[in-house]
Amino acid sequence: MARPGRVAGKQALITGAAGGLGEAMAWMLAREGARVAVTDLNAGGAEALAAAINAELPAAAFAYAHDVTDEAAWVSVVERAVADMDGLSILVNNAGIGCDFVWSEQDTLENWRRVQAVNVESVMFGCKHAMPHLRASGAGSIVNISSVAGLAAAPGMGAYNATKAAVWMYTKTVALEAAKGDWNVRCNSVHPVFIKTPILDPFIAMAGGDEAKAHERLSRGIPLKRIGEPNDVAYCVLYLASDESKFVTGAEFKIDGGMLAQ
Repeated sequence: MARPGRVAGKQALITGAAGGLGEAMAWMLAREGARVAVTDLNAGGAEALAAAINAELPAAAFAYAHDVTDEAAWVSVVERAVADMDGLSILVNNAGIGCDFVWSEQDTLENWRRVQAVNVESVMFGCKHAMPHLRASGAGSIVNISSVAGLAAAPGMGAYNATKAAVWMYTKTVALEAAKGDWNVRCNSVHPVFIKTPILDPFIAMAGGDEAKAHERLSRGIPLKRIGEPNDVAYCVLYLASDESKFVTGAEFKIDGGMLAQ
């Protein structure tokens, strides 16, 4: 029997879910009625999250070790998730990494390719291998996590800017293909600014380990004068995963405290 909620009876696969945004999304979707498959290169973290969710919501969560840069791993994880959850109706491509903070003339091919593999190629693999199951669900939703850095550039972040812009545009392509094919699968992107997750650790280090000082510096360019919480992003994902957004596809959602409105 499905648990009640805004995504009751749905099945979600969330990558990079051992912590940060992915963890918040998993809790949000599970508490709103979905079964969730949480994946991460950090298998122990994914398993701990699934165990915590199942302690509150029995049989709601499954965990898999997952290298999102490996296409064969994607095939295996999607098949296992479909079998364990009796289908797949939501894909959240959340896994991502930052880049070395270097200007373009000092950048390396190694850095460029590493960020590209995790931030872009994994999104392509996810969309490719989940799509047949999302189509079969009758009302599928893909949510790709990009960044404000995919919409506005910054010096020293060339590799990251490029990958997040690629996710933004690829999202639109998938959305149009699904619409043209009458597949009833929607695809949208979410673009957060600075959120209180481990991805801010390099900024904290640059502030001498002073978290409050780092947050204050990062919030200077944000009209709401603060950085975001993981649930600020998770609530947007919940909306896009639910049937409430059934007429929304190919769109980008900025979770940025007004930063790009300036």
